[in-house]
Amino acid sequence: MATELRVPEVGESVTEVQIGTWLKSEGQGVAMDEALVEIESDKATVELPSPVAGVVTQILKQQGEMAAVGELIGYVDESAAPTADGKSPEGGKSSEQSGAQADPPAAMPSKAGAASNRTAELAAATSSAAAAGGTGHVMPAARRLMDEAGLAEGSVSGTGPGGRVLKEDVQRALAQPADKTASKTASKTAASNSKPASDSAAPPAGSRDEEVVPMSMLRRRIAQNLVEAQQTAALLTTFNEIDMTAVMALRKQHKDAFEERHGARLGFLSFFVKACVDALKQVPAINAEVRGTDIAYRHYQDIGIAVGGGKGLVVPILRNAEAMSFAEIETTIADFGARAKANKIALKELQGGTFTISNGGVYGSLLSTPIVNPPQSGILGLHKIEQRPVAVDGQVVVRPMMYVALTYDHRLVDGREAVTFLVRVKECLEDPSRMLMEV
Repeated sequence: MATELRVPEVGESVTEVQIGTWLKSEGQGVAMDEALVEIESDKATVELPSPVAGVVTQILKQQGEMAAVGELIGYVDESAAPTADGKSPEGGKSSEQSGAQADPPAAMPSKAGAASNRTAELAAATSSAAAAGGTGHVMPAARRLMDEAGLAEGSVSGTGPGGRVLKEDVQRALAQPADKTASKTASKTAASNSKPASDSAAPPAGSRDEEVVPMSMLRRRIAQNLVEAQQTAALLTTFNEIDMTAVMALRKQHKDAFEERHGARLGFLSFFVKACVDALKQVPAINAEVRGTDIAYRHYQDIGIAVGGGKGLVVPILRNAEAMSFAEIETTIADFGARAKANKIALKELQGGTFTISNGGVYGSLLSTPIVNPPQSGILGLHKIEQRPVAVDGQVVVRPMMYVALTYDHRLVDGREAVTFLVRVKECLEDPSRMLMEV
């Protein structure tokens, strides 16, 4: 009995998703609740588990294709047996495969002269790929295109998961002979009209290949949000620099005991989260939001922490950061980082947020202007710590310095408030006891 695989609901207001990597191919067995395919929304990536134990008999939506929530994307058959070659059993072929095989080549319009020669040329040109390493399962769209071009099975090398032959692989194979023929013709023409080889210029070296891949749903959402922020908010960035001597000394003094007690590494982000919470309390406009003609002032601090994930930058939220300890902040950020790389961040963890911290310093950035994540009104950009000469009490000394950048929505936040915020963050980092004493 075949069980339908349909796109699950992945979040409020999400109506369309992108099919990610299929973790099982047609003909492969799967256990109940075993992950079958990755589903990518504009917020996060989730895995669709198998509702039953059985065999994947049909895959209707391939990687990169779009699908609506609730749409049928494949079948798992509880009664079918796995095949040795990974292909689906006879009874489990998709309608697309059946259609391609049911239509005999004679029913197609015949192609004369050059078309016949081109088909033979394509088959000969691609046969070497099969001899070199063989192919995997031929996907329905690829099979139909091969049938139309008269290419034999095994003549096209697959680049899909498990060596599967994709439609793009066949298209590349079809394009190669034409490119080679055009190149030979051009070479002969040039040779007949050119000077001796000793006088001709050497051809340019190097590859000019291109690879076109679909933009992920997450990257689309990031692009949309960034453009929206530029178009709807009056963004302005102000800068300051922080002497990190005190924080580095405090961290060095307590990091071993901290890690032993809490099982988490003591980093710099927890200090900045604490400093930002303190500064947001003093400058509530940066923690506020424009709602039409109103201003919503939040009396809590939900701090977004930008982390690099497998699919792009994501910003999970530290809920009520004002109530979190250093240990809670560090363990939560470490967990976010690990799960972001594995695309395991839950959708609800990315929603909301009243302020964001983005640490470009971990990648070596010296200075940048971050973009506000709407509808928030501010984002703090951190950068690399660099030893620089500075004047201290009339003397030039070398100190570990960091540039920080605050981008804010000027519709809501005045320059005075932005500078006050940055100065408070600077004071808290250069003298961490201020946060404890609230002075």
